[in-house]
Amino acid sequence: MRQELPEGFELDDDRDRVDVDVVHRFLSEEAYWVRGRSRATIAELIRSSTRVIAAYGPDGALVGFCRVMSDGSSMAWLGDVFVLEDYRGRGIGTALVREAVEDPWSADCYWYLNTRDAHALYERFGFVGADPARTLVRPGRERT
Repeated sequence: MRQELPEGFELDDDRDRVDVDVVHRFLSEEAYWVRGRSRATIAELIRSSTRVIAAYGPDGALVGFCRVMSDGSSMAWLGDVFVLEDYRGRGIGTALVREAVEDPWSADCYWYLNTRDAHALYERFGFVGADPARTLVRPGRERT
């Protein structure tokens, strides 16, 4: 899948095209949810996720990213969604989320997402607060 966006940007789900260094730099240094993760771990997550979608600028450089884990039938998880700061406000995050959650293979799944921000973006695609009587979590061990 390659999709043109306004202003010369594009989306692509070719995981071999993903600049792992850019994704690692953002996730390990700026993202609150995985700060400190190793490059090897980020590379493995890109390789093993069900789907990765990246946004590229007119010069071909990676400017946004997200990944999906899904069984294609009952559940899907959206994570590691980001757009580099210089490229925010152009609809790139919206395009990434739309492409992820509206993909026919997993569009009918029950979607999961953990986030502290951008709630308005995700609400546009039907995300709502989890029912605390129904949803349980088992937090991972804290990494040092």
